[in-house]
Amino acid sequence: MAVDVTVIGLGYVGLPLVQEATRAGLTVRGFDISERVVAGLNGGTSHIDDIDDAELRELLDAGFEASTSEDVIRDAETVVICVPTPLGEDGGPDLGAVEGAVAAIARNLTAGTLVILESTTYPGTTDEVVRPILEAGGLTAGTDFHLAFSPERIDPGNAQFGAKNTPKVVGGFTPACGDRAAAFYGRFVDTVVRAKGTREAETAKLLENTYRHINIALVNEMARFCHDLDIDLWDVIDAAATKPFGFQAFYPGPGVGGHCIPIDPNYLSYNVRAKLGYPFRFVELAQEINSTMPAYVVSRAQDILNEDGKALRGARVLLLGVTYKPNIADQRESPAVPVAKHMLDKGADLVFHDPHVQTWTAVGDRVPRVDDLDAAIADADLVVLLQNHRSYDVDALAAKASRFFDTRGKAADGDGVHRL
Repeated sequence: MAVDVTVIGLGYVGLPLVQEATRAGLTVRGFDISERVVAGLNGGTSHIDDIDDAELRELLDAGFEASTSEDVIRDAETVVICVPTPLGEDGGPDLGAVEGAVAAIARNLTAGTLVILESTTYPGTTDEVVRPILEAGGLTAGTDFHLAFSPERIDPGNAQFGAKNTPKVVGGFTPACGDRAAAFYGRFVDTVVRAKGTREAETAKLLENTYRHINIALVNEMARFCHDLDIDLWDVIDAAATKPFGFQAFYPGPGVGGHCIPIDPNYLSYNVRAKLGYPFRFVELAQEINSTMPAYVVSRAQDILNEDGKALRGARVLLLGVTYKPNIADQRESPAVPVAKHMLDKGADLVFHDPHVQTWTAVGDRVPRVDDLDAAIADADLVVLLQNHRSYDVDALAAKASRFFDTRGKAADGDGVHRL
């Protein structure tokens, strides 16, 4: 049975795509190499924040099925690759998952199929990595099958913008490939934006996140010298943000996390060094600044304790919020991990609380979870707010703490309150 689209990779990017395509009436299949993920989805259990079990049940009732069988690739008119591209040991993108997905498509590729890569990567990947694997079987991109790149723009936990109403950038290997891909997305996405080609679409994604990466680094560096100069940076940003043009507010924090900001700009930097032989200095400087923020947070925590003659070693420290962004359970690249590791290395007695995380596997069993938040605050020598979840009444929590270190700028001034 032919299906409209098979989505490869059923995570934070792939599953929202499945949802919108299914809602638009397309026949959708999903492919994932994880038997646990596939079994969970087919059983009605979602593993991502943006789609709950009830919404997943609607997709299943509409005919969606997940599979570990490559047959669902062979049957598809369009195949979309939504697999992760983490950083490798050399600082460049690890394309193992992409190459595995493309190889599976190549084994099942038929004439007329549209293949789209959504996974974030460096410019040239679609043409230099994906295309040769697909063409190895004898079919030619742009002639026998269509090939395109369309960067994912999923923002987990964003209640305003999702896969349907976020403009979709599309770049084809040929203009005809771009036409085919634009027509596909136009069936369930409100706005489709045509890029000149695959390289332009790939680079657009990296520019978006590099822009954020650099501006976050700017305010993170300002946080340090503003603290030393006794300037309230949070008030500075609020004042600057009243300008109705020429300024966008960015805020400091304990580091950068998630699937985009800590990773994507490095793809661009790596590509520039590898192909051109010189550094992308803005990106590398931003990475240097942002990567040192967890250690700076720990240094500030030490200073706060030292003011009262107490060392970090042996101090009871409560970390509030360990996810990379508020109100979701996603822990990918969360700066809470290096903060915790630095504190543990310095001998802190560390515990955590997060309404969205029951077990913090990123630090093994070294940091236990506390259930009674009020008791934990009363017992702590220092409370550190790392993530401002909606369920936290930050001012009330700060008022209960003997020392409260707010890395998100949410607590009002008060005795024992320190802001980044």
